[in-house]
Amino acid sequence: MGYLHHANHAVYFEMGRTELFRMQGGNYRRMEELGLFFVVVQLDIKYRLPARYDDELTLFTTLDQAGAVKLVHSYRLMRGNELIAEAKSTLACVDGDGRVQMIPEDLHQQTAQ
Repeated sequence: MGYLHHANHAVYFEMGRTELFRMQGGNYRRMEELGLFFVVVQLDIKYRLPARYDDELTLFTTLDQAGAVKLVHSYRLMRGNELIAEAKSTLACVDGDGRVQMIPEDLHQQTAQ
């Protein structure tokens, strides 16, 4: 249909979180080696305008809150000065069995920068 499918927005937001974490010195591979994972427990998206094939989009990702076991991010997906979508996600730190875990102090410091 020539439009960006709504499900792809969530993929973009994950890429934004990953790159923000990396830029702050975080390392998902190390987290996994520790047996820890960040899982999405809530994702709220407001679609404002459609994005089309070959649009150049810019994603702004912000860490709004870094708690003991959860992270809250916000996102703004833009086409130039036009807001395409905005979102907010909550992630929890869990172990391999899905049990909530405290974010290790060294990783917590990297997420809070």
